[in-house]
Amino acid sequence: MMDVSKELALSLYRSMLQIREFETKARELFRSGIMPGFIHLYIGQEAVAAGICTQLNVNDYVASTHRGHGHALAKGIPAAEVMAELMGKVGGCSGGRGGTMHLYDPSVGFLGSNGVVPPGILIGAGAALSAKLRQSGQVAVAFFGDGATNNGAFHEGLNMAATWNLPVVFVCENNLYATEMPFSSACSNTNVASRAAAYCMPGQQIDGNDVMDVYTSGGEAIQRARTGGGPTLLECLTYRWYGHHEGDPGTSYRTKDEVASWKVRDPILKLRQQSLENGWASIDEFQAIDADVKGIIDASADYALSSPEPDAATALDHVYYD
Repeated sequence: MMDVSKELALSLYRSMLQIREFETKARELFRSGIMPGFIHLYIGQEAVAAGICTQLNVNDYVASTHRGHGHALAKGIPAAEVMAELMGKVGGCSGGRGGTMHLYDPSVGFLGSNGVVPPGILIGAGAALSAKLRQSGQVAVAFFGDGATNNGAFHEGLNMAATWNLPVVFVCENNLYATEMPFSSACSNTNVASRAAAYCMPGQQIDGNDVMDVYTSGGEAIQRARTGGGPTLLECLTYRWYGHHEGDPGTSYRTKDEVASWKVRDPILKLRQQSLENGWASIDEFQAIDADVKGIIDASADYALSSPEPDAATALDHVYYD
């Protein structure tokens, strides 16, 4: 067992819990009919965002996916601004113009969630190219799902990154399904990490529900990128607890036993239990974080609900061409 400091254990726990509580509150607001549009929840996959983003600098880049709330929160966008954006309000991180699919905040290096499945791979590679040309020392991380690995953007992005030795980490969150399509039915090689060999870059398959495993392997990949060692492909095996999006019950293509077997591997409870067993932190410290995070998320919902609607007269603001 690795030696883990109290500060690290509690920091990772706080990051994961904030994502879990945020998504639970967003689900509640959406189901009440208050939240417009639709949302893709990140519940169950919290260890990946927390384990990776905890190690990034504020000015490092993250390119996200349609299931991007967890990445946005872990990278540093305040929960209140993310919640207000989901509500389409002025107080949102994109002024209410982006919603769940286009969360964006360059002040913390967050280059956006994305409504199309694989483009974050190319955005991450492009950001890494920019960092290399500017010799800024920045690293880019591109998150994507297993479904993206059968798209041309995956191969183009990895090829570009390897050829130009870019400071980027490609993080595949393999939750076994692309919408309703089992990954095993979409390709013959279901080991995503093994595909790194075709581009002469390191590839590693890790337990995406073990935040310490993600933290360790992610840290090595980030350090490799930052010190000129080039790109890495990480495959994090994980699972979304609920349907592809809110409204999809997720039951027609998954068995109850399968879902239950993954819920037992809850990454938040796993870290808490490991910490208590190994003396990394105390129950009182975890309970204090529980209360604090609940207060933050409740306040974020209040902020979002009270934030004004965008003025229709500003509809053409921020467009490329007037």
